[in-house]
Amino acid sequence: MRLRKTLAVAAALPTLLVISACSSETDEGTGHDRSPSPTKAASTGEKKKADEAKRIGALPPQELKKATLSGESAGFDFKQVSKADVEAGRDMKADKAECQPLASLAGGYTNIKAVSVEHRSLEPSEAENATVGSMWLAAHSKKNAKQVMTDLRTSLKKCPKGFKTLGLTYKGVDQLRDPSLGDDAVGYRITSAVGKQTVPMTYTVVRKGGVIAAFYGVNMLTPKKSAIPETTIKTQLAKFG
Repeated sequence: MRLRKTLAVAAALPTLLVISACSSETDEGTGHDRSPSPTKAASTGEKKKADEAKRIGALPPQELKKATLSGESAGFDFKQVSKADVEAGRDMKADKAECQPLASLAGGYTNIKAVSVEHRSLEPSEAENATVGSMWLAAHSKKNAKQVMTDLRTSLKKCPKGFKTLGLTYKGVDQLRDPSLGDDAVGYRITSAVGKQTVPMTYTVVRKGGVIAAFYGVNMLTPKKSAIPETTIKTQLAKFG
């Protein structure tokens, strides 16, 4: 049980640091809240997303949410991620422009803004599985989704030594064999350095139609086995038909 908790903290560590880095900006206020009610604002926002999805031919937000795995499935427990954690990584900027696609993915988003995004944390449902991680699904037009993959491959070639963002250091970017998943897929491993602690993370980014499905895994015991299994990824992709 202690090992499982340690692994979960290791996977969440970069996000926690991002939240800390951003807190000085988000905690400031004027003392006067003139924003619309949360319910009304959410309703308006969802309608705008739905209209934009229809305009560009992207998967509508409600359909994306419906197709996103939740609960125990394919060896993992897919859990909803809090809005605060999701928003923490939205504007991660790399110190080098050529590394931005990698920085955006490290923050849980694509470098091209999606119409809507669904995030899930992944915790293994089997005791012998030491890999934990996250998944996010981003709905784009097919054209933009293809561009996301092109930008990612370019970034991997131009940014092998990594980058810095929000006080975090990512180094040792290694492109892996492209998985045979979806319409297009890229695999790579990158190491997050936090003080003297290094956390190797394996990413699998897949395009299916206009949806980008990004997965990252951490395995502190066997880093080379930290990728989220392809069987798990295929289970999620199958939800899109």
